[in-house]
Amino acid sequence: MEEKFSNILHDWHNYLVTWVRDRAPKLAVILFMAFLFIRLLGLLTRKVVEFSEKSSRRGPLRAQQVKTVGGMIRSVGVFLVLFFTGIYVLKEAFAIDVAPLLASAGVVGLAIGFGAQTLVKDVINGFFILVENQYDLGDTIKAAGVSGTVEDITMRRTILRDTDGTLHIIPNGSIQIVSNSTRDWSLVSLHISADYSENSDRVVTLLKEVAEAIYNNEEFRPEMVAEPQVHGIEHVRGQEVDYLVTVKVRPGRQYSVARELRRRIKASFEENKIKAGAPAQVWIGQSSTGTQ
Repeated sequence: MEEKFSNILHDWHNYLVTWVRDRAPKLAVILFMAFLFIRLLGLLTRKVVEFSEKSSRRGPLRAQQVKTVGGMIRSVGVFLVLFFTGIYVLKEAFAIDVAPLLASAGVVGLAIGFGAQTLVKDVINGFFILVENQYDLGDTIKAAGVSGTVEDITMRRTILRDTDGTLHIIPNGSIQIVSNSTRDWSLVSLHISADYSENSDRVVTLLKEVAEAIYNNEEFRPEMVAEPQVHGIEHVRGQEVDYLVTVKVRPGRQYSVARELRRRIKASFEENKIKAGAPAQVWIGQSSTGTQ
């Protein structure tokens, strides 16, 4: 009995010596490489976020999006590194056949993929929305049939609040087309109607005076990225003539500038006795002879 026990200890001792000599160096290299990859991945994501904070015009907003994407990339990267490290450790260090484990993992992954394909679609679409910077927090957009101001963005969903205060929660997978009305600049486009009998040159001159006055105003000048343009006559319908006035403004400032332009144009027309245009009227009645 003692001899049998001694033989077992001797065999284990020989196996341990052989393992330390042949397999332990491989295990050390594998673990060191995994540690190195994880540290490099973390360093890379931090540098990308820092660079985004320094270079982005929108500062913290864009940096937060990049941090979200970087966090997801780092998590996925760490998972893959640990997964493949575990596979190599089992195969190289302990001589375990990993083929059945990989087959089982493939079946489980396929089942999860079928069960969560909508979630996967949301996350993938959200990833590209953030990477491509399709819109930022505070932008006014139209997506998935609703419009509003972006209040929050995650990998799975986007939250919009419309002008009525209604909150819309949109899964990113349902967003196919995004219309961003506050990217770089917004356009104020006003159609000013005047009566057909008014002198067109005089109307255009008054509109240019109003445009120049608001552009030189200390309160509204910072809201504009270009001088207002008076394009002249846009449409003639019956007894009204439409004149087009446009101005490029900072994102989201089109409403306040448009209201001030309308107010000043109305005041100028009243002061200079310019008659506003009226849509053509069609009267339908019965004549004294009884015919239509």
